[in-house]
Amino acid sequence: MTLALLAGNAALVLALMTCVWLASVRLRDASIVDPWWSILFLAVACRTALVTGLGPRKLVLLGLVALWALRLFLHLLRRSRGKPEDPRYAEFRRRFGPERYWWFSFFQVFVLQGALALVISAPLQYAASRPTDEPLRVQDLVGLVVFTAGFVIEGLADRQLQRFRDDPTNRGRILDTGLFAWSRHPNYFGDALLWWGFGCFALTSLAGTLTLLGPALMTFLLVRVSGVTMLDEHLTRTRPGYADYVARTSAFVPWPPRPRK
Repeated sequence: MTLALLAGNAALVLALMTCVWLASVRLRDASIVDPWWSILFLAVACRTALVTGLGPRKLVLLGLVALWALRLFLHLLRRSRGKPEDPRYAEFRRRFGPERYWWFSFFQVFVLQGALALVISAPLQYAASRPTDEPLRVQDLVGLVVFTAGFVIEGLADRQLQRFRDDPTNRGRILDTGLFAWSRHPNYFGDALLWWGFGCFALTSLAGTLTLLGPALMTFLLVRVSGVTMLDEHLTRTRPGYADYVARTSAFVPWPPRPRK
């Protein structure tokens, strides 16, 4: 890893986020950033590998990143199609005023998410910058297993949730079957888990180990910032019976549910 490589990746992320921001200004919808979040990681990983040279180990890593990024991109794109701006961004628009939110959102949403992506992608950047002849190691195989488990959990949870939402008879109800009987947010857990799988690919030196800050930050964001805590507070206020669901179901890590009282 060099400063020039990091600077180039930062410039790429800024350029991508600026383009998405310009589209959001035209559409008056800042939530279009959500599907493009995963594409940032794919772009950074690909650029790093192309600049430093491709090799078999890097191709495995890039394949995993592409599999996760494109699935999540298409899922979020489908979920948002034809819907108004996400309530989180709509509330920010009301709070700061529509006359100035167009430029304020550039820093509050797009630059911020780009900066977070650069930090979280640290293990990807490190692993993708390693020598091209570096062989697959035991920690890479562990990472592959961890990634696969997280990817399957996230994808299955997203599918179960989408099917539940697509059925109009479920409006106002709580999904507490399938993976959601074991965790209130299995999709977030799967996403965090696969990022620890990516982190395993960076465990080739002390410097690589330090990049585990990326998966740690992703897990923190999913649990404490934009994921579990925020959604639980919202659903507890708006969904009857959700407090009971909270009382008997693990918040994050899948675990056998407690019996109903």
